[in-house]
Amino acid sequence: MSLYIEKAGRGPIPLVLLHGWAMHGGVLAPLVDALADRCTMHVVDLPGHGWSRDCGLPLEPSACAAAIAQATPPALWLGWSLGGLIALTAALEQPQQVRGLAMLCATPRFVRDDSWPWGSDATLVHQLALDLETDYHTTIDRFLALEAMGSADPRAELRRLRELAFARGEPELRVLQEGIRILETRDLRAQLPSLRQPSAWIAGRRDRLVHPQAMEWSAQQAHGRYAQIEHAGHAPFFAHADEVAQALQPLLDSFDE
Repeated sequence: MSLYIEKAGRGPIPLVLLHGWAMHGGVLAPLVDALADRCTMHVVDLPGHGWSRDCGLPLEPSACAAAIAQATPPALWLGWSLGGLIALTAALEQPQQVRGLAMLCATPRFVRDDSWPWGSDATLVHQLALDLETDYHTTIDRFLALEAMGSADPRAELRRLRELAFARGEPELRVLQEGIRILETRDLRAQLPSLRQPSAWIAGRRDRLVHPQAMEWSAQQAHGRYAQIEHAGHAPFFAHADEVAQALQPLLDSFDE
């Protein structure tokens, strides 16, 4: 079975959209609607997620980037959360396919250590991996609650995330564990200055998973543009899709040049 990629929109600018851990491309629907006139989007269900659940590909970022690049035209790539690590990998390793990069609540390193004070707690992330084996649904629900924290209406956002999480079936346990390992170990900070493409780094000011300062630092290292959605948490495309689209405008304009 091949990777599921849905085509949406009617605009002239090609855009690849990558979702986050334990979700699927359908969660990005508000952003797809906001960009429909400007972009033709290739909305990916990552391996083991959604309608790519049985595709057999690993979630490993280089493998994902290569498979998506092979199935899509040269385009701008936008990655949310874990999807951002895959989009960034593609920009570094498939530069002929990635004409510009948008990182939405996503950074080159996810967990905190002595050299990265803005990351998420490494113990919490590791515990998620352990808990998946014993209580799959509760563990995913706990992660969804972390994603909803900081939004203007966290209860409503959590309800929306819960409704959407399994709308295309349950993600594969194996791939969820792969995703946690990627979040624990992937570190692309040193490669940011070598990015050739224009980039946009869009943060939610109230994000409790990906610190805005981490994104601002990353934008500086990549010589990209930093934007902050003031009243948004980790999933700004739900209540603030138009603001995200507005923050993307300079990157979209660069594609037209």
